Amino acid sequence: MSFTWGRGVFSVARLGRHVVVRGARFGKAPGRPRTRLIVAVTAVAAVAAGIGMYTLTSGGAPSGGPGGSGGATLRGPFRVMSVTPAPGSRRASGGLPVKVTFSAPLARQSRLPSVTPKVAGRWQARGDTMVFTPARPFSPSTQVTVTIPASVRSAAGRSLAAPMTAHYTTGAYATLRLAEMLGQLGYLPVSWRLPDLGMRVVGEFDSSSVGLASQQALAYDPPSGDFSWIKGYPSMLASLWKPDTYNVILKGAVMAFQSEHNMTINGAVTSTLWAAVFRASAAGDGNVHGYTYAVADQADPETLTIYHDGHVALSSPANTGIPASPTVNGTFPVYEKFLNTIMSGTNPDGSRYSDPVQYVSYFNGGDAVHYFPRGGYGYQQSLGCVELPYSAAERAYPYLTYGSLVTVTG
Repeated sequence: MSFTWGRGVFSVARLGRHVVVRGARFGKAPGRPRTRLIVAVTAVAAVAAGIGMYTLTSGGAPSGGPGGSGGATLRGPFRVMSVTPAPGSRRASGGLPVKVTFSAPLARQSRLPSVTPKVAGRWQARGDTMVFTPARPFSPSTQVTVTIPASVRSAAGRSLAAPMTAHYTTGAYATLRLAEMLGQLGYLPVSWRLPDLGMRVVGEFDSSSVGLASQQALAYDPPSGDFSWIKGYPSMLASLWKPDTYNVILKGAVMAFQSEHNMTINGAVTSTLWAAVFRASAAGDGNVHGYTYAVADQADPETLTIYHDGHVALSSPANTGIPASPTVNGTFPVYEKFLNTIMSGTNPDGSRYSDPVQYVSYFNGGDAVHYFPRGGYGYQQSLGCVELPYSAAERAYPYLTYGSLVTVTG
């Protein structure tokens, strides 16, 4: 949401018990007492729950009120001075109000502009400006058209010489905001929280009080917060993390979320995925399985180590691929699981195989962590899979949930 103070426009976001005011300087505005700004912020806090965007003023209606004398009258014909977001912009926030400013104050019953696509909201005339406040933000990557009819009239009775149309395109939701929400919900090896703002708001709020409209607005303009690594994971995992990019850690978290919410497990960030994460964030519906990371080390003796919630949950001898069919180094999310299945394929000598295996967690193509009977473990024997003894595979299987990352190294 946003409010105006003097010539400044400030954005306000609420998460949990926090109210975030962007652009505000908590001091005495020129010619205005400090208390009036605090009153405005209190009003914002009082209506923050579940609502998307507002345009509030520092107290009372603007000078003259709707259709009043507020705003200067410029010389020349009655005309449009500006449209915000700027016409032609391609990465506008879908949560911003639409503002049309004219060269003179507006008539009380003036014809209003319109926006397409149509969304719930309302236009308000304030002095020389008309503001459309959407009840919910426009969807991402959407062209918004603002149509200003010639029948818009000034307080002096003048009309526009011709209608005007302006277009702008909303940007995509921010990857950073997806990381923030999934971090809050426990799908990442990092946690996220808002910093201490030094503000106190009357009343107690929980995450369910942040409505869908607010969640959507924050997805365009993520609040500044703090990511903190959960202790106990190896440094190679931290080296993969960039919160504002769609990296393998975030892909794994998306897959884990999709699994828990009965969605197609493919790591794709779609509008359906965003909507589901918004709902989970609002409801505080967190990850019930915890966070798992596995490292298959191909240095002799070969091992598989599984970290869960910052602790070593399993360390076992393991077999990886022979030189003719190696296990590829890299980090991959678990994408398919079977308690029992048949693995079939072609041996390096051209013969065919079809082997029953148990406790199978696929992570890279046909490579999987699973049980396979061998005379020993700890060296290259497989055709690319990470083979474990039966008891270790049985213990590993519940930890290697969908989206869990497996790093092959060495």
